[in-house]
Amino acid sequence: MITLIYFSYISLYLNQYKFMKSQIFKSILFPAICLAVAFTACNSNSSTSNNDEGKDDSPYIASIDGKEVQLYTLKNKNGASVSITNYGGRVVSILVPDKDNKMVDVALGYDSVKSYQKEGEPFFGALIGRYGNRIGKGRFTLEGKQYQLQLNNGPNTLHGGNDGFFSKVWDAKQDGQKLELSYVSKDGEAGYPGTLNVKVVYTLTDDNGLQIDYTATTDKTTVVNLTNHTYFNLSGEGSGTILDHELMIAADAYTPVDSTLIPTGKIAPVKGTAFDFNVAKAIGRDIEQADEQLKFGKGYDHNFALVENNGKTPVATVKSPVTGITMEVYTTEPGLQFYCGNFMTGIDKDGKGGKSYPHRSAFCLETQHFPDAPNQPNFASTVLKPGETYTTSTTYKFLNK
Repeated sequence: MITLIYFSYISLYLNQYKFMKSQIFKSILFPAICLAVAFTACNSNSSTSNNDEGKDDSPYIASIDGKEVQLYTLKNKNGASVSITNYGGRVVSILVPDKDNKMVDVALGYDSVKSYQKEGEPFFGALIGRYGNRIGKGRFTLEGKQYQLQLNNGPNTLHGGNDGFFSKVWDAKQDGQKLELSYVSKDGEAGYPGTLNVKVVYTLTDDNGLQIDYTATTDKTTVVNLTNHTYFNLSGEGSGTILDHELMIAADAYTPVDSTLIPTGKIAPVKGTAFDFNVAKAIGRDIEQADEQLKFGKGYDHNFALVENNGKTPVATVKSPVTGITMEVYTTEPGLQFYCGNFMTGIDKDGKGGKSYPHRSAFCLETQHFPDAPNQPNFASTVLKPGETYTTSTTYKFLNK
């Protein structure tokens, strides 16, 4: 507006005093124009900054399904930061200090939203729902009615199907170190019954914890199992294998699977097997044992039955011998899926900064109810009814001592 006023003034002035045109323009009017333009630009930038606090105007900005996608960054007083896109609620980066107080990005991901949309993308950093992990043959029966889900993992449904929460644009609201994401999953979406109202709050705590709080309600009986699918490498994303990471899982049992990775229904003891992580050991120490379960998963890709899940005691710890970064996992969930990147190939250099993510260069620790629980009567129920509220909480805490 200011610029337009100046130009109008100039036009009138020059028409009236043509004989002084050159001198006045050079000495008075031209500097005035420059000042007006600079002021307008500065004012515009200031307004954008105030309105988009926490957002990143980068390749993460997009419009998908008519909704705005942004990248939101949470920062704490220690300099740690977590960046999250509301496309799929995906954790894009986690910057935490190593033993030398150097900031290290320990989460795998991509440099643009477009890459997260490609076919076969392995759920990097995503919020998973309506049902995390696998449901056998994509079928379950609820209140006498059978439901058929989308099949996207051989004969089974994985992480909610093709229309899972990982592919949705969530409504986002940032308040300092908190990011609240919400999504309404309509009745019948991906085959699931009931309209599900979901809210997930990411909080970066002052002690370098990424806390994730989930709540959901439904208008019809349904099944719910929400989790996060961040791929971690505590030596730094794109830095190579995680087989040297030392892992502890406080679990006395795990759930064996068939050749399609669906639980058999048994809850088997870990003692005396390659699945015993009660005492910390290198992830790669026993991974090549001649064990049918390791053959089925091409390594570890199994659910562990946790000893306790009070949210106050670590259910797992992982440490990188390279950076000294230790991650502790706290949860209120009864299970923990440990996956060590067995299906990663590293064929494409499409990771952040053009990095390659090869075989077993990351691990996931997905807190959850057990896979295929709707079809396994001896597993804890994942049924949610109208009038009930689904709540669960998980924290990934990072230490450098």
